Amino acid sequence: MKKEILLGLMILFLLFAPLTKAAFAGGEMKEVCHKEVKNGKEVNVCKKIKVHKKLEGTAVPEKAPKK
Repeated sequence: MKKEILLGLMILFLLFAPLTKAAFAGGEMKEVCHKEVKNGKEVNVCKKIKVHKKLEGTAVPEKAPKK
């Protein structure tokens, strides 16, 4: 009886483990603010945006010219 419960819990964990990572997938969050005039008052308007890591690699070789 105990083995069946443990087996069931392990199967449930393996099924739902990938879903938890997808919910929090993303990058670093950055808050960007700018000033905006609303109703005669100057107000700071802020948004949160994702900052993605820039990857550097080798350049793509150019194609040879056709003859």
